[in-house]
Amino acid sequence: MSRRELSNRKVLVVEDEMMIAMLIEDMLEEFGCNLVGPATNVPRALELIGKEQVDVAVLDLNLDGHDTYAIADALRQKDVPFIFATGYGSAGLRKDYADRRVLQKPFQAKDLEAALVDAVAGSHVIAGD
Repeated sequence: MSRRELSNRKVLVVEDEMMIAMLIEDMLEEFGCNLVGPATNVPRALELIGKEQVDVAVLDLNLDGHDTYAIADALRQKDVPFIFATGYGSAGLRKDYADRRVLQKPFQAKDLEAALVDAVAGSHVIAGD
């Protein structure tokens, strides 16, 4: 799968830092994706998941001191692929999400693109993080 397959995908962005959310939005536009959100808190993200079509999601692990596992659980329940984007790295993940791809902040557009392509293709695991 390539960038072409990302075109027109609806990507939920869950990020509470507006500058980072805007950078991710710019990257997604470059890939041809459609933005859902950004959601800056857990309730808003859950609301978007409930009412919007979401093809794939990018989740910050920590939103103003609150983890995003409720969002990850909701996405997993709907079989929506997702990746975590965090400064904590994979060591900060809860055990039941230890196999999820983690983008270490800060990341480059090529890293986000590769992670989204893998997620959409059904491979949420990354070797060697």
